[in-house]
Amino acid sequence: MLKKKKINTFHAIKCCIVIAMSMMFVLTGCHRETPHELYHTFEKQVWPRFDKVNFEIPIKTDNKSYDIVLFAYFTNDFPYELLDVNMIMNTPSGEERINSFQMKVKNKAGTFVIPHEKDSYRGDILLKKELFFSKAGILHIELENLIPRMQAEGILGVGIRLIPLGK
Repeated sequence: MLKKKKINTFHAIKCCIVIAMSMMFVLTGCHRETPHELYHTFEKQVWPRFDKVNFEIPIKTDNKSYDIVLFAYFTNDFPYELLDVNMIMNTPSGEERINSFQMKVKNKAGTFVIPHEKDSYRGDILLKKELFFSKAGILHIELENLIPRMQAEGILGVGIRLIPLGK
């Protein structure tokens, strides 16, 4: 009988160690930095051609990499296949990057190719992959609508998502 109690005690200690280790893994895994999002809505669901949208995003830590994503919400009234956007990005270290992007929104038949969410459609496009910031400070991103009309109807808003990578 004495031997049986020792086995049960050993088994209980082993279970406690496994549970404690599992909790440590869960707690350390949940400590990752969450994505940072900024969103700009458009009055009357219209983005005028020459209205630039500016985002100022605080970069709190240096020597870290991020993915930078542009996202936009559209209504059924958006008439174009693509959302053409020009981006000017100024990093905290003073580097300037300028690029144009095309977000595929509809196919040639006029059907949305992006996911439908509640009462709108959401499109995403990667602006920069693994962008390394050597210095903390403010990341400035300016977006310009390049659709060749005076205004683009059917756009609820655009946003920037900063996704931290690594530790």
